[in-house]
Amino acid sequence: MNDKKIITVFGATGAQGSGLVHAILEDPEGGFAVRAVTRNVESDKARALAARGAEVVAGDVEDPESVRRALDGAYGAYFVTFFWDHFSPERELQHARTFATAAKEAGIQHAIWSTLEDSRKSVPLDDDRMPTLMGKYKVPHFDAKGEADAFFTEAGVPTTFLLTSFYWDNFIHFGMGPQRGPDGKLGITLPMDDKKLSGIAAIDIGRSAYGVFKEGSALIGKTIGIAGEHISGAGMAAGLSEALGQEVVYNAVPPEIFRSFGFPGADDLGNMFQFKRDFNDAYNGRRDVEQTRKLNPKLQSFRDWVTANASAIPIK
Repeated sequence: MNDKKIITVFGATGAQGSGLVHAILEDPEGGFAVRAVTRNVESDKARALAARGAEVVAGDVEDPESVRRALDGAYGAYFVTFFWDHFSPERELQHARTFATAAKEAGIQHAIWSTLEDSRKSVPLDDDRMPTLMGKYKVPHFDAKGEADAFFTEAGVPTTFLLTSFYWDNFIHFGMGPQRGPDGKLGITLPMDDKKLSGIAAIDIGRSAYGVFKEGSALIGKTIGIAGEHISGAGMAAGLSEALGQEVVYNAVPPEIFRSFGFPGADDLGNMFQFKRDFNDAYNGRRDVEQTRKLNPKLQSFRDWVTANASAIPIK
């Protein structure tokens, strides 16, 4: 590794980080080596990364010293937080501050912070178009990440701010796949009306992040939004129908209905989709598909992704 720039990847076995780890490993002439950080170095996923040639190290954002150790000698770092592990925006803010402080102390030359918009800049807390959650957020898992951008800027960490998009993999892993309704038809349910949803394959987030690292200093200080496609609920239903070989319909419901579904995080996600719907042009406009393709020539459209992953999509 001595002749290569080390990129430390947090969440290396997760949806975003694993894509970046594999992108680095698949480009041995790219000039980068990867240090994969995970809480459990003995997990099957961690062992698989080590077998591929990654340096796998233990680290936990709850342990700031382990974060600092993981950054020792690294050129770059990919930072991502894990809201759905704990549903706490305050912990996300704490974790982001830990990352920013450690990156500054380690002298990281290029950080990527996986972030999202602070929706409160568009929907103030006293705006009753959507409910305020936890007393001070509109979309908690967005707002905390957006608020945390300042930690990297104020610490003077050379950072690219990466705006991600809806993971199509949520149709596999997050319980959002087609479900059978009372009429027996499969359907996907989103409170997006006929607006287009900016989406991406999870692996393409990591691949796009690798493209940012390859661009280097030209993207430091910039906010880069990534997407594989902007596609409507009806468009996703059509793609799912074709890939699964049976009809899938799109159920457009009001955000207040989605918020009432009762699963953990339903109110947060209901507000999130409403934010994307109500500010659709601006939200999608920040996520340029062609720019993403330049960073990641392997970028998949929704049809590409659903065709490749149809067998993994659970049908209820």
